[in-house]
Parts: sequence; structure tokens; C-alpha cells
Amino acid sequence: MSWIAVQPYYKIQRVVDGIEQRTEEQGREMFLYQDKIVTQYREFPIKQVFDLSFRPMGDGGGLLYLHTQQGVYSYTVKHDPQSFIKAYKNM
Repeated sequence: MSWIAVQPYYKIQRVVDGIEQRTEEQGREMFLYQDKIVTQYREFPIKQVFDLSFRPMGDGGGLLYLHTQQGVYSYTVKHDPQSFIKAYKNM
């Protein structure tokens, strides 16, 4: 099955190596399918997704919120995800 829309997001990970601490940015993607939304480590059946929303912060990026039966999950994005949200709402 092919995806309908894809949304890049990223995760900031703190890495401690000996006495050094640094942050790493891990690029990831969220995929919208006809029956589910899939992220790096989670899969949400469409029937359990109530809504998607976006809160802008900074230079065009912000937080994409996935409102589900299990709770609200936030994903940090660099660009406005309105095309992804629109694809979800048109289903």
C-alpha cells in the first residue's frame, strides 16, 4: 500500500559520551495511509485519530499535534504541515 502524504519531523536527542554532552538532530518522517498514520516508532489506526493540529513556533516550524484515542502526541517540524493536515482531513 502506498502512502497518501508524508511529513518530515525531527527529534532532538541528548548524547552523553564520557564527560561530553551534545545534542543530535534525528530526521524522521510521518506517513499518512488510507487506514493509518505511521511514525518512526508508532502506528495509529485512522479510526483512533481524532484530529491533527499545528502550533507555529519560530521560523516557519513548530509542533504538529496528533490527537488520538491514546492521548496527544507532539512532533517537531521545520515547515508548516498544512498540506499533510489537509490530506488527512480530506479522507
